[in-house]
Amino acid sequence: MTDRTYYAPTGGHPGQEALHTGRAVFTEAYAVIPKGVMRDIVTSFLPHWEGTRLWVLSRPLSGFAETFSQYVMEVQPGGGSDAPEPNREAQGVIFVTEGRIELTLAGEVHAMGQGGFAYIPAGTEWRLRATGEAPARFHWIRKRYEPVEGLDRPEPFVTSDDAVTPTAMPGTEGRWATTRFVDPADLRHDMHVTIVTFQPGGVIPFEETHVMEHGLYVLEGKAVYRLNRDWVEVEAGDYMWLRAFCPQACYAGGPGPFRYLLYKDVNRHAALP
Repeated sequence: MTDRTYYAPTGGHPGQEALHTGRAVFTEAYAVIPKGVMRDIVTSFLPHWEGTRLWVLSRPLSGFAETFSQYVMEVQPGGGSDAPEPNREAQGVIFVTEGRIELTLAGEVHAMGQGGFAYIPAGTEWRLRATGEAPARFHWIRKRYEPVEGLDRPEPFVTSDDAVTPTAMPGTEGRWATTRFVDPADLRHDMHVTIVTFQPGGVIPFEETHVMEHGLYVLEGKAVYRLNRDWVEVEAGDYMWLRAFCPQACYAGGPGPFRYLLYKDVNRHAALP
C-alpha cells in the first residue's frame, strides 16, 4: 500500500557490555520512551490474541494522560484474534508499520499493508489475522467513545497513508503538513489520529500549549522536540506521551522528512467532577 519505511520495534536485548545510560524520561508533564527501551522483557500479552505480543506505550493514568491507550502489536504469521476488543465502548485505530494483515471490519474483509489505516467505531465487530510470511506490526490506539445526543456515531473505514493528501499548515510552504484521515469538522469524532510531516528544517514556530493530550510515535527521521522546559532529541521508533497543556515545539533536523503518528482528543466538553 505504500513505498515508505516506518520504524517498528523487533525486541531482543542488548549485550551485557552495553552502557546503561539511555534517553528514557518520565516527568510530571511528559514521557519519552525511546526505541531502545522496547525489548523482549517489557512485552505484554492479551487474552484471545494468538501468536501475539505487544509493547504498551501509553495507558490512562490519573493525573497524567487520561483518555487513551496505545499499543505496538506484533503478530506472527497466522496469528491474530477473533475477539480482539473486550470493551464495547472502546473505539480504535489501527496503523500498520510492517507486514500484512487481513482485517474483517463490520463484515467486510480488508487486506492491509504498510501505511494501512483503519478506524473501528465502538461496538463494531472485527477480527484480525497476520497474513504475510513475516510478523505484522501495527499500532492499536483505543479510546472510550463519548456519544453526543443528536449526533450519529461515525462509520468504520479503511484507507492508507498514501491515499490521503497531506494538508500544509498555512504559511509554511509545505514544510509542515498533516495527513488527516478524518475531516476536522466532523464532530461525530472525539479523537483524531493523524500523521504529521516536517521537511528538513521545518519547525513548530511557537510553544503549543493546549488541552489535547498527545501520543506521538516517530515513524521516520529525527528532530529536536520541545517538551515542557526541555529540548529532547528523538528519532524513528521513539514515543512521546504528553499531558494536557504540556508546552511543545519542534525542529526537524535530519537529512530526510520527520514524521510521526499523532493522537489527540477533540470535539467534546471537558469532563466536570
